[in-house]
Amino acid sequence: MPRLNYQIIFHVMGLLLLCNGAFMLLAVLISWFYQDGVTLEISTAALITLFIGILLMFSTRGHRKEVKKREGYIIVTFGWIFMALSGTLPYLISESIPQFHNAFFETMSGYTTTGASILNDIESIPDGILFWRSLTHWIGGMGIIVLAIAILPLLGIGGMQLFAAEAPGPNADKLKPRITDTAKRLWLIYVSYTVAETILLRVAGMSFFDAINHSLSTLSTGGFSTKNISVAYWNDQPIIQYIIILFMILAGSNFVLSYFSFKGRIQKVLHDDEFKWYILFIAVFTILASVLIYFEADLSLSQIDHPMVWGEAESAFRHALFQVIAIITTTGFVTADYTMWTPFLTVVFFGLFFLGGSAGSTSGGVKVMRHIIMIRNGMTEFKRSLHPNAILPVRFNGKSVSHEIVFNILGFFILYMLAFIIGSVVFGGMGLDFQTAIGGAASSLGNIGPALGALGPVNNFDILPVFGKYWSAFLMLIGRLELFTVLIILTPYFWRNR
Repeated sequence: MPRLNYQIIFHVMGLLLLCNGAFMLLAVLISWFYQDGVTLEISTAALITLFIGILLMFSTRGHRKEVKKREGYIIVTFGWIFMALSGTLPYLISESIPQFHNAFFETMSGYTTTGASILNDIESIPDGILFWRSLTHWIGGMGIIVLAIAILPLLGIGGMQLFAAEAPGPNADKLKPRITDTAKRLWLIYVSYTVAETILLRVAGMSFFDAINHSLSTLSTGGFSTKNISVAYWNDQPIIQYIIILFMILAGSNFVLSYFSFKGRIQKVLHDDEFKWYILFIAVFTILASVLIYFEADLSLSQIDHPMVWGEAESAFRHALFQVIAIITTTGFVTADYTMWTPFLTVVFFGLFFLGGSAGSTSGGVKVMRHIIMIRNGMTEFKRSLHPNAILPVRFNGKSVSHEIVFNILGFFILYMLAFIIGSVVFGGMGLDFQTAIGGAASSLGNIGPALGALGPVNNFDILPVFGKYWSAFLMLIGRLELFTVLIILTPYFWRNR
């Protein structure tokens, strides 16, 4: 096996830090505009990040311009870690989050679009820092790696290996023959949706600052809010919550389908197996939750702050729809404490932690496509037991799925559940109760945000011990990068040079 091209690895790390520093400058502008008192601190963080990025790029100028699979995995995994480490600087320098372990947790939660937080009083944090916090979501949502792919051709570097390792979901659909064209079109859609939601939320009554922050969090399916009680702050303004619902659905669906929609190929969207099941899951669980909330739950006890405004039936439907979508898409916003909606619904929502949005979306979790293929493969095995000589392929979107893909998906799911079990055991070993341990592991691994027990919707992750925060951050990382990308570099075989 050829030696690793370390120079290209560090060169791309430098490029990523340059991008990160440039995004920090946006937070500097927000801080300056709102005069929040931390403009100098965020500027310092940005300059440090830019300096390190430039240093890495210039010190590796003579690199071999070739990225193979091993380099791709390393760049994606360590790129995310480098981004998280540099992303802590605004928190640390401004002393908004003075402890490194807390700042690292908050930053990793941002870039992995998990939305779990250790902040107890979000509204006391300076505006520039809150904007940077939301921006980490937005950067991580589509993937800073995909953004880099659009830039790498300028350096004469091909990026297919990076996209294959980072792209959310089991397949990386290519809209155009060149991967750079794919990245640019996905980012254009991503930016357009963000701008559209910001405008709609502003018109609906949010301040511009709240609107842009919640748009950054929604399209990335992140969940960071500018309010202590999240989107429950606007429980008396249902139109705001319905706008967020719409964009959570869009963010949790395959962005490739959005591209086809804009090109007028609506039939391709309507006949997509994953999209149909995605909408069906949302509809079924929303109806179930709505009925149970309306007839059995005391909604006034779970609404956190504001009263119902449009009647009991509408309120039950809206909160059910919002929370079902927020969990399926792994966005993590909350409008109510869903753990108060009967024990049965708590179990249902816990099950939704393992569903995930569509492949090719910014959602975390297992992904709907994988569930469909696993279920169809199971049904095929039933038929095969009755007709052992029959040729019975697993089909998806009318096409046969190769055995390699089916085995990959089954392997992924087994590894995902194993990671969940180990994650829960480790949390349990820290003294967390059963509900909190399994909820924290499932939420971190699925990049969801709010969990169960002491980590539920009205609490945060500040109760975790120091090691627990690092462990949760590790689960967030492997969950966001689809397990294999991170775990493969932990194997001895990966590092052998023969």
